[in-house]
Amino acid sequence: MIRPSPFQLSTQCRQGFIIIWLFAAVLLGPSVEVSATSVEVWYGPEDRPLEHLVQMYDRAKRYIFVAVYGVTSPLTVKALVEAKRRGVDVRLLTDRERLNDSKQRTALSALREAGIPIRINQHDGLMHLKQAVIDDEINTTGSMNQTTSGNRYNDERLDIIRDHAITVQAREKFLSLWKDHERFQEWK
Repeated sequence: MIRPSPFQLSTQCRQGFIIIWLFAAVLLGPSVEVSATSVEVWYGPEDRPLEHLVQMYDRAKRYIFVAVYGVTSPLTVKALVEAKRRGVDVRLLTDRERLNDSKQRTALSALREAGIPIRINQHDGLMHLKQAVIDDEINTTGSMNQTTSGNRYNDERLDIIRDHAITVQAREKFLSLWKDHERFQEWK
């Protein structure tokens, strides 16, 4: 008996998987969704992750929904204000405890003056999400707050995910928090 080489076996296994996948696609019809997801990972401080995020803000066409614990970076403020001026729907959720930081209050004041609505958590926990959702195509996650320290000094991570389905899910989560008037109130 001739045994297949490991390469031949893995090729046979791959072909079998493809056949099974195609068979499932035919049986299940349109319920099978195939998407091309890409993820970029940027580490701070060496990769300057916030600069990559600001590039995404600069390209936004329809909306930017940001949920972040800390936002003090002039890069972020400038990019969000410019997006708002281009007609992009920009919204921000952040944490009330961060209002004790004068840099946070200054950043929020500049955003609000530009017409960007801001909601602050009212619940006992932290609003500790660090996510941006852009145009149903891009969402971000990771440990990085949108601060100068988060970009230049801290050990941080920013993941930029390009996937329609995952981004729509992130958008829906953001909007559910935005609409929760018991847990989040407008910052004035």
